[in-house]
Amino acid sequence: MLTGKKVAFVGGDARILEVIRHLIELDAGAVLMGFDRLETEIPGAEKVGLTVETLADVDALVLPLAGLDEEGYADSAYSAGRIRLQDEHFSVLPSYCQVFSGIAGPYLEQICRRHGLRLVKLMDLDEVAILNSIPTAEGAIQMAMENTDITIHGSRSMVLGFGRCGITLARTLAAMGAKVKAGARKPADLARIREMGLTAFPMKDLGDQVGDTEIIFNTIPAPVLTADILARVPRNCLIIDIASKPGGTDFRYAQRRGIRALLAPSLPGIVAPKTAGQILAGTLSRYIWESG
Repeated sequence: MLTGKKVAFVGGDARILEVIRHLIELDAGAVLMGFDRLETEIPGAEKVGLTVETLADVDALVLPLAGLDEEGYADSAYSAGRIRLQDEHFSVLPSYCQVFSGIAGPYLEQICRRHGLRLVKLMDLDEVAILNSIPTAEGAIQMAMENTDITIHGSRSMVLGFGRCGITLARTLAAMGAKVKAGARKPADLARIREMGLTAFPMKDLGDQVGDTEIIFNTIPAPVLTADILARVPRNCLIIDIASKPGGTDFRYAQRRGIRALLAPSLPGIVAPKTAGQILAGTLSRYIWESG
């Protein structure tokens, strides 16, 4: 139980609503900032304005999964205006307060370091990222099914990157009967791809591998599907880029060539917000409880 704990939520999407409900069930107090347009009332949660007074005694600050931008703004699906957290807000947080975010850019990293606050990047945690890869893979495959006129079964599909999302995506595609190629840089990842019965290739050979591909799923948050590579991709190929913004695809050149390329970050929050929220809630509640 989290009796006596006070948690502040600043912005977020449908996933955060599941986290709020879960923590309240564990008897935590919840104050919501940036939820003025939330139509459904959550019993036990209090909507408040973003003020230093409200933050002065919180045990945890929960930010949107995308964190803050470099000006301190937080996205909120339930706010009529923009929400900005500045130095003054972090300066009043108690030393024992934990700051939770999915990812963190330089602004958030630096401001937490300046005030000696523990920053927990949820998407860096295996317990979150591995389970989160399931709705990510399902959502990416759903997008492919909606935007092609072929079945996944028998399709010549390619997965770029073999991290937590790449592994789940490749395994799911193969289970559906796709002919899967997977590209990676590390020899260990290439060995694992072969062990799974898939076709492995090093990323340096990407240009030689894309010529007959029907669907490409990119998970690498770096420029990999560049203009040089896209020049070798068939025009009827569909690209689903699930890497964090801005993705790893040259979308301008893809459009110029007539290749359909879709950027689809944050899929769990779109296709399965309840499941994704439950994954986050379990980890958040454990961290808050273990902090004493």
